[in-house]
Amino acid sequence: MLLPQVVSSMTHQVAKQREQKLKEYLDHHVKTKFPHVEERKERRAQLENMMNEMKVPPDIRKQMENKLRQEESNYTRERRKKLGLGDFDTLTVIGRGAFGEVRVCRKKDNKQVYAMKIMKKTEMLKKNQVAHIRAERDVLALADNPWVVKLHYSFQDEKNLFLVMEYLPGGDLMTILMKYDILTEEQTRFYIAETALAIWSVHQLNYVHRDLKPDNVLLDKLGHVKLSDFGLCKAFDSGPVPYLEQYKEEKDKAVAPATNGTMSQKNTSTKRKDWKNRSRKLAYSTVGTPDYIAPEVFAQTGYGQECDWWSLGVIMYECLVGYPPFYAEDPMATCRKIVNWKKTLVFPDEANLSPNARDLIEKLICDAEKRLTFDAIKNHPFFKGSDWTNMRTMKAAITPNVTSEVDTQNFDKFEELKDQEEEEAGDQHQSSNEANTSFIGYTFKRPEQTKPLGEDFFSNPPE
Repeated sequence: MLLPQVVSSMTHQVAKQREQKLKEYLDHHVKTKFPHVEERKERRAQLENMMNEMKVPPDIRKQMENKLRQEESNYTRERRKKLGLGDFDTLTVIGRGAFGEVRVCRKKDNKQVYAMKIMKKTEMLKKNQVAHIRAERDVLALADNPWVVKLHYSFQDEKNLFLVMEYLPGGDLMTILMKYDILTEEQTRFYIAETALAIWSVHQLNYVHRDLKPDNVLLDKLGHVKLSDFGLCKAFDSGPVPYLEQYKEEKDKAVAPATNGTMSQKNTSTKRKDWKNRSRKLAYSTVGTPDYIAPEVFAQTGYGQECDWWSLGVIMYECLVGYPPFYAEDPMATCRKIVNWKKTLVFPDEANLSPNARDLIEKLICDAEKRLTFDAIKNHPFFKGSDWTNMRTMKAAITPNVTSEVDTQNFDKFEELKDQEEEEAGDQHQSSNEANTSFIGYTFKRPEQTKPLGEDFFSNPPE
């Protein structure tokens, strides 16, 4: 039995630990959520130091303090300003799906070019996508690294939700695959390495992407990788997703090799052609494609970040072979092949994969507990000689053709919808009140980087 004084001491220690953790949390919260407060203090201190070093007279010092105060006021006013669709000029459509579209746009005040994702609230509610779109907004707001497409603003109006992100004119990996059919192992090494680094950056945020596919691997103007489309992304403690639930019942049907039917009779070149014709259509549909989803995601046994490494293996296979390994004529057949992967994963002889390439794929498309970790992937012989530290500063495997900041040649072409069609597409299936209350707190505005005070701050002081 513990003595009362020992119990008291332990209780005191626990209380001190909790107090310290709370203090650390609050300090971190203030620094991340309110960086402008600390920045304002730093600018004030910088001004004081500069004026002291320059021995500024009291009257000029007063003028400089007033000037800083006015600039801080202007900055605060701009930061609090609410954005809307009217603040942007919308340009070319570069993507369209069941829930909305993506357009290139230009902000009217600073002329900066962005990609604007526009989603219909009623469709989000009708298809039970509210949690998904919130997850995407949360991840994009949290991420601030070169491997994830940067979210600058999010806002809403009566009908739509808007995500305003950096525009990447290089297209996506699916565009590359459709253009080249297959990639060399050197080219594949580049894209798989950069995608692995991007996946790892998402895992560092305590998220799993779980919808990795070539369509979601975007390319900047130099051809380097950034991940997008985090609608199915989940924190490790979140619940089930309806999009994935539709396939789960199929796992029980996968009791025999899923190699029967016409797909198994087709040769590699025919499969490549069929896949190319179908893949982009599925990307824009509500059904999507399960081709890249790990088998444990379909099951009820739980899964973690290793499911993204399975997807990476499927993408690598597609880069080298020309179609994903479990491609079938319909998504449910694909699902059965995925769950039955030990019998359905085959490597066509004509693909001529090197032993190292095949070994890496087989160590990614495997049981979850045997799947390679990020560190093990980096050390695999397939990546021998790769400079993982400076990957993003190196020349990309394929440099996209980009002629201007609003160039859209690396994306599919879409016709403009007429006003009537837009109205029909946005038919009100839910009340506007329900739509508005479901998306409370959706607004986001990334703090702009403010520059330290420079010598020009002291130029032309008022007389």
